[in-house]
Amino acid sequence: MEKKTITGFSKLSKRGKIKWIVENFFKDPENVMRELKSYLLDNEEHQKILDGISENSISNYVLPYSVAPNVRVNGKTYVVPMVTEESSVVAAASSAAKFWMSRGGFQTRIHDTEKVGHIHFIWSGQFEKLHDRLDSLRNKIFTDIHPLCANMSARGGGVKRIELKDFSDQMTNYYQLMFFFETKDSMGANFINSILEQAAQSMDQFFLEQEDFDENEREVDVQMSILSNYTPECIVETWAECPIEDLGEFSGGINAYEFAQRFCRAVQFAKIDPYRATTHNKGIFNGIDAVVIATANDFRAIEAGGHAYAARDGQYRGLSDCKIENGQFRFSLTIPISIGTVGGLTSLHPVAKRSFELMGHPDARELMGIIAAIGLAQNFAALRSLITTGIQKGHMRMHLGNILIQLQANPEEKEAAIDHFEDLTVSFQNVRVFIESLRKNKQKVIST
Repeated sequence: MEKKTITGFSKLSKRGKIKWIVENFFKDPENVMRELKSYLLDNEEHQKILDGISENSISNYVLPYSVAPNVRVNGKTYVVPMVTEESSVVAAASSAAKFWMSRGGFQTRIHDTEKVGHIHFIWSGQFEKLHDRLDSLRNKIFTDIHPLCANMSARGGGVKRIELKDFSDQMTNYYQLMFFFETKDSMGANFINSILEQAAQSMDQFFLEQEDFDENEREVDVQMSILSNYTPECIVETWAECPIEDLGEFSGGINAYEFAQRFCRAVQFAKIDPYRATTHNKGIFNGIDAVVIATANDFRAIEAGGHAYAARDGQYRGLSDCKIENGQFRFSLTIPISIGTVGGLTSLHPVAKRSFELMGHPDARELMGIIAAIGLAQNFAALRSLITTGIQKGHMRMHLGNILIQLQANPEEKEAAIDHFEDLTVSFQNVRVFIESLRKNKQKVIST
């Protein structure tokens, strides 16, 4: 009888975990076990590192590790690592990077690198009464967290300021201490959360020590102490610009001036319509996520912060901008990107370490610019396709390779299919019929 539940699974060896999984959930357990084991690394030390990253690891899930060459940012040329499963992403980023390389490349500017965390608490006193004691509370917190900040402070980081927020008009007795951090080249999540939890303990003691507080006011109920992935003060801006005539000619007989107008309108569509904005920004994150994953940073946190930033005025909007002024075309992106280049998985993951070496060991600010530039490149390539040839033709041509793999096409069949579909619509059905026809004709030749 199949057994779908288990106690003590985490305590089993890797082999034991795989054995239980394949015997209870798969029709061909021996074959599935061989397949899962085939994705484990031969290098046992590296495999131990990967196993330690997550819980209940039974295999590795492999994604392509690709590169985009010719990415020129602030006058420096990079080969940028990208990890993604979407076939057209790296090709699009590479194409846009090459396009802009001969037109000055991408420029970047870091507006700030502050990160944020909060202590959320319930307190029955009056805001003004606590606000009057805020300096005293700050002093106690700074004194108590000093030992935890020593190393970060030595690098020029730490807690920069603390603000008191009043949300009692939206939830009874709800207040917040908002902390602003500088974590330098570290992403800083563990540092921030450790500081916040220590500060919460300091708050408890501070409220108890206030002699002019009544009994209820001395009780503060800290609900949670946690960093925020919305970092609107950790901002990078990137842009590419050139005289309109330098844009050149485009498919369909579109000249540079018509292209610039159509392109800027496409960007404006995403400012007006949230439906378009969602897909527009997804394209930006196609590029951003791929570099973030390749450097073992947290792509989910960066996406969450970016989408919140896109809705900062109350409507979700496209993140990029386009301007035509005095004969100059300018395409830009301003976005929060909170990443690290030291500590955590960035220093632990063996391939992530090679990613940093490939890019010349950028610090956090430099990496912010590289990531943003790839996001802008991705957005440029997508919009260029949309307003000229349409995005599906190029996308499906890239997808053709995946379809041919699924159909187990041999090298001769692949070459024939690529030639055949050069100017035709690619779909799984069309490719399947073409491959089957090749095989039938070959069989006829052999039989005769």
